[in-house]
Amino acid sequence: MSDPFKQLRDAMDQFAVERDWDQFHSPKNLAMALTVEAAELQECFQWLTEAQSRELDEQQLAAVRDEIADVQLYLIRLAGKLDVDIEAACRMKMEKNAKKYPADQVKGSAKKYTHYQG
Repeated sequence: MSDPFKQLRDAMDQFAVERDWDQFHSPKNLAMALTVEAAELQECFQWLTEAQSRELDEQQLAAVRDEIADVQLYLIRLAGKLDVDIEAACRMKMEKNAKKYPADQVKGSAKKYTHYQG
């Protein structure tokens, strides 16, 4: 795990210990809480047009920033509970995606890989 992720993981561990919340932070509960935070992020964009979603005012951007942080912190906490190296997992997934979505076949298309692979 890279140093910034490790520092955040350690800080989240300490935060939970200080509040006696570790007892509630099972992988299942953390995954469920993560979906709630992701929905709160999505709510920031609900009813906005595509253009409006790109032109957030400072209050909207502050709300989005907070929800992105919440999502990331829950991911870090979940990864820590399962001893998953987030950076390594992301790099491996990017390699898988590069194979599933070869640039020469998918450039400019938003279709799922199953559309063009046999």
